[in-house]
Amino acid sequence: MRYAVDSIVDEIAVLENIETKEKKHVNLNILPEEIQEGNILILEETYRIDKQYETTRRKTLEEKLEELKKLREEDTE
Repeated sequence: MRYAVDSIVDEIAVLENIETKEKKHVNLNILPEEIQEGNILILEETYRIDKQYETTRRKTLEEKLEELKKLREEDTE
């Protein structure tokens, strides 16, 4: 199961399930030390950062944003 790190407040990370969009709160002490907002985590026996999927997801989101910007520019012309 994959989660996006939505936010980190104090000692709690808010994780969003990428498939279901369900959010859950997880104590930082059970997550990788280098965790930061925007990371993608895989939950197997423990949480680990999935850099490859994170890179792919960021690229997809950037492409969608550029597509939306182009559509907006076309609408204003």
